[in-house]
Amino acid sequence: MSYYRAVAQAEAAPDRIGVLLVNLGTPDSPSYFAVRRYLREFLGDRRVIDTSRLVWLPLLYGVVLPFRPVKTLRNYRKIWMRGGSPLLVYSKRLTEKIGVRLRDSLGDKVRVDLAMTYGNPSIAKVIKTLAEQNVRKLLVVPLYPQYCSSTTGSVFDRTSRVLQRWRWLPETRFVNDYFDDAGYIGALAARILEHWSEIGERSHLLFSYHGIPAVYVKEGDPYQSQALETTRLVVSQLGLAPDEYSHCYQSRFGSVVWLQPYTEDALKSLAARGVRRVTVVSPSFAVDCLETLQEVAIEYREKFEEFGGERLTLVPALNDDDRHAEFLTRIVQNRLQGWT
Repeated sequence: MSYYRAVAQAEAAPDRIGVLLVNLGTPDSPSYFAVRRYLREFLGDRRVIDTSRLVWLPLLYGVVLPFRPVKTLRNYRKIWMRGGSPLLVYSKRLTEKIGVRLRDSLGDKVRVDLAMTYGNPSIAKVIKTLAEQNVRKLLVVPLYPQYCSSTTGSVFDRTSRVLQRWRWLPETRFVNDYFDDAGYIGALAARILEHWSEIGERSHLLFSYHGIPAVYVKEGDPYQSQALETTRLVVSQLGLAPDEYSHCYQSRFGSVVWLQPYTEDALKSLAARGVRRVTVVSPSFAVDCLETLQEVAIEYREKFEEFGGERLTLVPALNDDDRHAEFLTRIVQNRLQGWT
């Protein structure tokens, strides 16, 4: 049997361009074994937990996987939608809108699809499907505005792993980030203003980004600097004064030091200063998910009230908003220069 694999392609079909959008992933259902499978794949990725396998794997299989799924599935059940997890539902809708826009300009030359780094639909399955439709040029677009080794880097790893044993390889391009894209910044600012209009007030704006271990930044990860720049650009567009916003990081895991200040500590500090109402925006999440709908909108809201706050509201992620689809389509079109 040959080491390298052949991929069947459609006969008499034209060569096509594939656009692969990739998000983190989600369990197939809010059940114990589905969540356990997802966590095993996610937390087993060395990009996510960069600890000696001799130390981490016994902890993962002996401590984390037997017990953590119980808590996680309960949190998923609080936010689960009719079509699945919010991350999957919104990512699919966003992909469909981008697909419509690209087909309007490129017609049958383009195929647009969605994959997940962990869980389903997998990167391997979707790339194979694209190849079977004669996709000979592939643009991979991770749905992470800020580059991070744990997220964007994992997409690159998985994509490369899929292709490394193919007999024939598509010409491939990769979008690293779009943290300072004018369309992205404008869409974020507009989303915040719309949220304030809907709730009838402007309150202290807390930028809460997904955290990463601090050592990753020391070793060259640009995530923190890109997150700070996103905050700076949005603040500038909104015209906020220094005391009208804060910047922090959420979702830490384990006992190592992560980027600070932590969101929980920031909320506690704001309450101690007498800030009673807070608006939270999470720019690192392209679509709403467990970390926004449960961790921020439920868990952090309750904690803020315990600290003495009166009201915490979450700015919805860009999700399948038309502005989101439009600026991502423009980014894709720019990256396709020379292919079309």
